[in-house]
Formats: sequence, structure tokens, C-alpha cells
Amino acid sequence: MEPLSPAYLSDIAAQTGGLSAFLGGFAATFLGTLLAMRARGRVGAVAIGCAAISSIAFIVAVVGSTAAVAGLHPEGPRAGATNMGGPQVVMTLAFLLGLYALLGAIGLSGWTRSRAAGLTTGIAAAIGVLLVTGMVVNVG
Repeated sequence: MEPLSPAYLSDIAAQTGGLSAFLGGFAATFLGTLLAMRARGRVGAVAIGCAAISSIAFIVAVVGSTAAVAGLHPEGPRAGATNMGGPQVVMTLAFLLGLYALLGAIGLSGWTRSRAAGLTTGIAAAIGVLLVTGMVVNVG
């Protein structure tokens, strides 16, 4: 496996950070909506838990992204370091956890309303999981 350039890693980290901030805001809003509608039962509780996990994971991904970009900056203390293992791994894992947890919350949320809504959101989320996994496996 060839080493990646610091400029490339920095750009990827910046993109991941921006996307994480956006999706984290969405996940937090979604969590607030689930809490406000007082989703009841086991499915509602799991949907709320997934939305909370997603919100927190995206916050962690943003912080990891910031640390990676700072560490890779050409005028930073590590100028040109390509080994940003810690922040990069944390950022990537938190981003993926956030994505999957958000898809899980969306998939479960319909079940708090009705069977038809649950099937719709569940199938849509399952397709999302398959597409995200396919892209992660092909890029990673």
C-alpha cells in the first residue's frame, strides 16, 4: 500500500469534518424531534439511542478531523507528517459509526408511527447501509 500525501490526507480530513458537522447537526435535530414526539416503546428507545450515538459520533469525527488537519498543516509542529494514525483512525471510525447509527435511527423511526411507515423507513435505511458499505469497501 502506497503512503498518502499529507495534502491529500488533509483534504480528506477537512471534507470529513465538514460533512460530519452537517450530519451531526441533522442527527441532533432528529434526536430532538424523536424526544419531542415522545417516541414510546422499545423501538422508540432504540431509535433515540441511535440518534444520540450518531450525534456524538459526528462530534468526535469533527474533533478528529480538526486534529488531523492541524497535524498535517505544512507549517504545523509536525510539518508534513503522513502518520496521523490516532486522529485519522478516530475520525474515520466515528464518522462510520455516526453514519450507521443515523441510518439505524431513520430506519427505526417509522416503526414508532405504523407498520407501513416502518417498512418504508426500514427498507430505505437498509438500502442506505448497503450503498454506504459498498462505497466504504471500494474506497477503503
